[in-house]
Amino acid sequence: MPLKPTLKIEILAGVSTFLATMYIIVVNPAILSQSGMSFNGVLTATVLLSFFCSLMMGLYAKNPIVVAPGMGMNAFFTFTAVKGMGISWQVALGAVFWAGIIFLLLSIFNVRTQIVKAIPKQLRYAISAGIGLFITLIGFANAKFIVPNPATMIGIASLHDPIIITFLIGLAITMIMLTRHIQGGIIIGILLTTLIAIPIGRWWGDASAINFGQKTLVTWQGVFSAPDFSLMLQLDIINSLKISLLPVIFAFVFTDLFDSLSTFVGVAEAADLYDEDGEPRNIKQSLLTDAVATTMGGLLGTSPGTAFIESAVGISQGGRTGVTAITAGILFLPFMFLSPLLSIIPAIATAPALIVVGVLMMKPVTKVNWDKLDDAIPAFLAMVLIPFTYSITQGIIWGFLSWTIIKVINGKAKEVSWMLIIIDIFALWALYLGH
Repeated sequence: MPLKPTLKIEILAGVSTFLATMYIIVVNPAILSQSGMSFNGVLTATVLLSFFCSLMMGLYAKNPIVVAPGMGMNAFFTFTAVKGMGISWQVALGAVFWAGIIFLLLSIFNVRTQIVKAIPKQLRYAISAGIGLFITLIGFANAKFIVPNPATMIGIASLHDPIIITFLIGLAITMIMLTRHIQGGIIIGILLTTLIAIPIGRWWGDASAINFGQKTLVTWQGVFSAPDFSLMLQLDIINSLKISLLPVIFAFVFTDLFDSLSTFVGVAEAADLYDEDGEPRNIKQSLLTDAVATTMGGLLGTSPGTAFIESAVGISQGGRTGVTAITAGILFLPFMFLSPLLSIIPAIATAPALIVVGVLMMKPVTKVNWDKLDDAIPAFLAMVLIPFTYSITQGIIWGFLSWTIIKVINGKAKEVSWMLIIIDIFALWALYLGH
């Protein structure tokens, strides 16, 4: 029997949601700092965005959903936009800002809601799973567990390496925490893995090869520090508007759109938060909040903000109103002053978090209609091409295009809406500009 919402239940649900999403405070800077951005600067931006936009989700959209920098988006920002295309992080932040402006316009004029209805659900499920696989791949790569192999393209590292042994112990701890349903299991796993990594470079092993020449993997730098606002308003608004960068802006629009939509749909299903029309509750207000989070990401100095699927943790505890999101948002704020404490956490400690988050994102794959090949093939292409091409955008584009072609050739053109055709045209345009 569902719990009747009370202030106590909503606050406890907010705490649960925070514990489930708190890992982003560490993981987001860990990923974005690989693009050349300041770890502490990204941490401050992450906290501020999570605080303000979760409050907006609670007060304006009145939904129990936390908003924070998205895991798929930070990976795209670092590994596709900055490292893959060779643009500066300032220009990439500019692209995030313009994507946010587009989101705002689409949300204000309700176009975004129409796009929601145009995207086949089979592809929504596949994209979510594909991003999960992508995040998992990044986690294994960051831990140096998966390494290049000339004979087989990729392989695993030596299991005798102290760093790999420590990572595997941390992964086991994190998995046990989650399977035993311990609240905050991800963040506890990160902290325990950090602790057992302290001996590396001191009593055994050497982290110089993966820690920028520093022998130790964990180095104490204190607990408290003033917030680092060095990334705020550092976006390059002008140069990010170049024709050659339109695919980047377009990709942010694409990926953030589908990430947030899948979250709203998933949360609505989990908590039966539907309106009288059968759409997720307050969907327009929720999408507008998501658009503001994307715009703020560019201004504050982080990847786009989006609704977090981990909000389902708080919902499972009885959270049904905006109080849940408000509570979680407030809990983010103190960590703006604790960046030295969090910056000691090494990549092998956050890698297990990436892997298990990938597990959580795989759930929608069970909803793909694998017995119906004209559904299954486009969904499969979308899902596997995201990690195989190391690009979320490529998986999405080829999923859409293959869906349209297969449906039309098989006489099922009615399953291809006019809005999806427009999206296909923009997808082809993005491919042309990108190559």
